Amino acid sequence: MGRIRILSDEVANKIAAGEVVERPASVVKELLENSLDAGATRVRVEVDGGGRRLIRVADDGGGMLRDDAMLAFERHATSKLKDAKDLLSIATLGFRGEALPSIASVSRLRMETRSAEEATGTLVEVSGGKMLRCDETALAPGTAVTVRDLFFNVPARKKFLRSDQTELAHIASHVTHYALAYPERDFELWGGSRALLEVTRVATLEERVYQVFGGEVLAGLIDLEAQEKTLTFSAPKAPPWSRPIENTEAGEDKVERTYRLRGFVSRPQVQKLNRNSIYLFVNRRLIRDRLLLHALSAAYQNLLPAHCFPFALLFLECDCEEVDVNVHPSKTEVRFRHQTFVHDFTRDVVREALLRTRPVSSLPMPAGREASAPPATVHARPASPPQQAATLPYSEFTQQLEEYTLRAGANEPEGSLRLEAVSTEALPEFTLQPTRPAPPRLDFSGPPISIERHVPPEAPRSRLPAPDSHGALPPELLAEPSPTLDALADLRPLGQLHNSFIIAAGRDGLWIVDQHVAHERILFERILRERANGHTQVQRLLTPLLIDLSPAQYAEYERIAGELAAMGFESGPFGPRTIAVHGAPAGIAASDIEKLLNEILETSERELRGLSMDEVNRAIAASLACRAAIKINMPLDQTKMVWLLSELARTQCPMSCPHGRPIAFRYSTRDILRGFQRI
Repeated sequence: MGRIRILSDEVANKIAAGEVVERPASVVKELLENSLDAGATRVRVEVDGGGRRLIRVADDGGGMLRDDAMLAFERHATSKLKDAKDLLSIATLGFRGEALPSIASVSRLRMETRSAEEATGTLVEVSGGKMLRCDETALAPGTAVTVRDLFFNVPARKKFLRSDQTELAHIASHVTHYALAYPERDFELWGGSRALLEVTRVATLEERVYQVFGGEVLAGLIDLEAQEKTLTFSAPKAPPWSRPIENTEAGEDKVERTYRLRGFVSRPQVQKLNRNSIYLFVNRRLIRDRLLLHALSAAYQNLLPAHCFPFALLFLECDCEEVDVNVHPSKTEVRFRHQTFVHDFTRDVVREALLRTRPVSSLPMPAGREASAPPATVHARPASPPQQAATLPYSEFTQQLEEYTLRAGANEPEGSLRLEAVSTEALPEFTLQPTRPAPPRLDFSGPPISIERHVPPEAPRSRLPAPDSHGALPPELLAEPSPTLDALADLRPLGQLHNSFIIAAGRDGLWIVDQHVAHERILFERILRERANGHTQVQRLLTPLLIDLSPAQYAEYERIAGELAAMGFESGPFGPRTIAVHGAPAGIAASDIEKLLNEILETSERELRGLSMDEVNRAIAASLACRAAIKINMPLDQTKMVWLLSELARTQCPMSCPHGRPIAFRYSTRDILRGFQRI
């Protein structure tokens, strides 16, 4: 008797379920996608026991006819495809027809559905892949699928599930993703009797982000503003039998495809310790894609520290023929037809948005005071008649006023403050203009300090925040534009703190600038410009410096020798694993050359293997800038501080040093006044 046999439908369905139904969140994802494909405007998800005991997904979509409801539980039964050509342009979230039969084979499933074309609905019950009943019943249009006792007949799969809280977190993540992708629809997620997410339909993605994450997160995001780019390429003409009779020539056609990218990304000061805050969608399909993740990392290169990640919400839209979604059973992995174009387009859009906005980091607010709270009214009774406003630099004032509210004048000159009366007595309006007297030299010197980078861990989130599921954005989020680092050009240095940080006054508040990383950013961009123009400055050594390398370091040296030469290192082999250095980039001390080369080769060996030469080039430039930059615990006179701030203002990315550390913090005038309870 032969050894090959055909598997029964029961075994085949369980195998398919192993591919499609990994955990309760997989069930929610498949049912949620079916609801969205059915045109539902409202979706409600109920979960109990982390999805083990109960999963119920109800919608008000198109529903199914009785015959379709029965046929839907057959393997590969779908309304989304007709023939193989449809696989080349899939426009729906689901298409394989595996979800319902796979789920039904490992659970006790009940489906209630009604199409608007029929007067009554259909109730179908399936247990372990066997249909138990199919009856008519009175239902409203739409579909509700209830899944109980998941993996009751596959105990080996059930024992690998995590805790209820972990499984619920995965479910919440999926529902959150699709709530973000479809802001024009209502979503509800209930865990037992507790509402985890309730959002109503809104007009814009910005409002949906506020509903899900809150105003504090939204205030720290940068809008990509829907960028487009068209790709033109040559493609073989259609076969003769599919071409019009008047066009029978063979050859190639010029094809144009338009790609659109929209969404939000975080400012460089927002640093996550994992990728859980990166939301990627292609044609509004939730995906996990290494290509887009790498493009996002490349956009933040030299703006974020190593092993830190941004918050990102990216929506890539393209022709359905440009992306293959049929490469994985869970449909979360895709393959792009033009991968290099998609990668570079995504990277450039995000990078340009960061360079355009030049966001600034703000110092934490004092305890108990909300940064996003609207300005409060000051109730103060003067002990003496109002005095003339003091003419202090940058609109400082000491006048006490009765029942006045301090607010930024919308139409006032830059740097001015406007006081508006809220009492019944009309008082004349006046404006405080900044003056620029000769700045005093302040002594902030002190003992040397040790500065180390520290990334605080993220606090675990027990539930999804839902600050407001109705209405538009609150007025306080739209009242003022986000501050940018363009204000660096007007800073006036006051002195140094511990000979390491420059304290400067600006039109919009007080600034603290890290002198080392500020100079590091200046040198980094200068080195890259000189490298691009071919005018790298080199200092020759009187005698060659011989450096012994390990086998791994020598292999890396041979790989990046060209980039080292372009950066100003004149070197060559001098023995089996020895190199002779005849020249080094200007500004590098002779005692630091060997340490710097070892650092570059070790970094290249550990982190940059397999990356492009451009990325290696930027890493070398970052190491050079770090070695040559002004150090901490170094006194600077007024002229040097003015020069440093002026040069920093001219850089493209004054937000972060090449290694991702923030350069400057701003304590706004509003925050200062609020801290002193002036407003």
